[in-house]
Amino acid sequence: MATMYENIPDSAGLNVFRVDPAMRDLLAVYLEPGLLDVASMQLDRMGALVGDRLEELALAADKNPPVLSIRARNGAPHEVVHKHPAYEELERYAFGEFGLAAMSHRAGVFGVDRKLPPLVKYALVYLFVQAEFGLCCPLSMTDSLTRTLVKFGSKELIDRYFEQLTSQDMDTLFQGAMFMTEQVAGSDVGAIGTTARFEDGEWRLYGDKWFCSNPDAALSMVLARPEGGGQGTKGLSLFLLPRFLPGGRKNDYRILRLKEKLGTRSMASGEVKLEGAIAYLVGDPGQGFKQMTDMINMSRLANGVRSAGLMRRSVNEALFIASNREAFGKRLIELPLMQRQLTKMLVTAEQGRSMVFHTARVLERADKGDEQMARVLRILTPLIKFRTCRDARKVAGDAMEVRGGCGYIEEWSDARVLRDSHLGSIWEGTSNIVALDVARATRREGALEALQGYVGGLLDDAGASTPEAGAVAERFAKAAAYMTAVASSRERETETRTAATALYNATSTAFMAWEDAKLRQTSNDYRGDRLALAQQVLRYKLSARDPLSGETPDDLAARKLLQRALAAAETPTANAA
Repeated sequence: MATMYENIPDSAGLNVFRVDPAMRDLLAVYLEPGLLDVASMQLDRMGALVGDRLEELALAADKNPPVLSIRARNGAPHEVVHKHPAYEELERYAFGEFGLAAMSHRAGVFGVDRKLPPLVKYALVYLFVQAEFGLCCPLSMTDSLTRTLVKFGSKELIDRYFEQLTSQDMDTLFQGAMFMTEQVAGSDVGAIGTTARFEDGEWRLYGDKWFCSNPDAALSMVLARPEGGGQGTKGLSLFLLPRFLPGGRKNDYRILRLKEKLGTRSMASGEVKLEGAIAYLVGDPGQGFKQMTDMINMSRLANGVRSAGLMRRSVNEALFIASNREAFGKRLIELPLMQRQLTKMLVTAEQGRSMVFHTARVLERADKGDEQMARVLRILTPLIKFRTCRDARKVAGDAMEVRGGCGYIEEWSDARVLRDSHLGSIWEGTSNIVALDVARATRREGALEALQGYVGGLLDDAGASTPEAGAVAERFAKAAAYMTAVASSRERETETRTAATALYNATSTAFMAWEDAKLRQTSNDYRGDRLALAQQVLRYKLSARDPLSGETPDDLAARKLLQRALAAAETPTANAA
């Protein structure tokens, strides 16, 4: 008979990659064989660290947030953000050992003689965030700042900073940040008041930035309004702001204080006052908003990846607890309501994963010059930022409930994961803002039309081997028509979130149906899990049901789906290597 201590399951030591066979299946769909071998080796290593060492570091860093000091002990100005050693060790793993901010920009990470595709990075982050969320913000900002600099900056600026931005040596690495938010402006970027003045042959910035994560980063992208540059977003320009100037002098801006936040406590966020700070113009004057949008969209996509990873962390924990804890003489997994709850969590988490993994595929093709894929990316990014990030809050809360009272105690990570999960719906655009952005991309940029063509091609590809392809196509067409109607009418703006949710759900079923077809073609032992997931979305999220009918269908497919996920969580090979 189990002791009371044995009835409080602890998943410490599990390799989170090995307990997740669906991830291995999907990597085989999305990566070419040579890269699959390299990625799988590194993902297995990351999976072992996440379930053990990184989890320990993350708990310590969360309990010991950064501290700002502004003077040396003799009273001299000396502005320093003091980070806990656990956080610094997390930085070393993310930036150093795994090169997560470098691999999209240069060859050499993991010994590969070319830049790695977006999915390798996102798959590793998907695992890393299951231990630590806070650091992922500086990580994605460094990554996206480098991308924006290379895309729009002058050769001189690129040559000056590229090697340090992509270094895996912690002594030479330059981290990045993005200073955009102001008290008055908020999501209304066109109201930004920070001023840029051209003085003595240099641009200098003046103003206050209200929410600056990673405020002591070596380089920051800043939106400012050159004097005489006009109002609204068309009057904004993009600037690269160094923390220290050539020669070593600290630039003329101050961190006024650090924020005390609900989540991401391990990572510093602060308020910054620009007092004539020297900055370098990036790209053409007046194009700052368009250029910064590229960085924002990459951060939004990274937010979605992190939210999907948090959902998977929550599902992993819930499955482990349900399979190892007993109540009322049974394992929790044997209880019908628990089965229903776990299935709903699993379906939602897998929707998020398919959306972000498939979008990584679209991003790779867009970056190679495919204009249709660029338009598809334009609508997928706010869809993910809207729905995946909101779903993470619900799934994380449900996982805490599965653990019970212990989940509410900070010794475990459930509370930390729940707190962190709320960030995705706020930073880089709240839910209302990004839902409206889906409508804007539909109305002005032909993005939904591009997505319709793309999804049609995927379903044609999947049709012969996926029985539900016709039903998926019909639901997607209806969701797209609804989004088009809402986006075209100001009187229907209140329906925008509903329409975006429908389009997200329909798109995810199309991606899962396509994944199912690919796996049926390449794997002899594949059991149709992606199709079963798509069926659940079709039935419960894209079909009308009377909530008062009392119908509780005996869903054999859903139970089989859960059983297979449970078997993976129980397998002895799931332990860390």
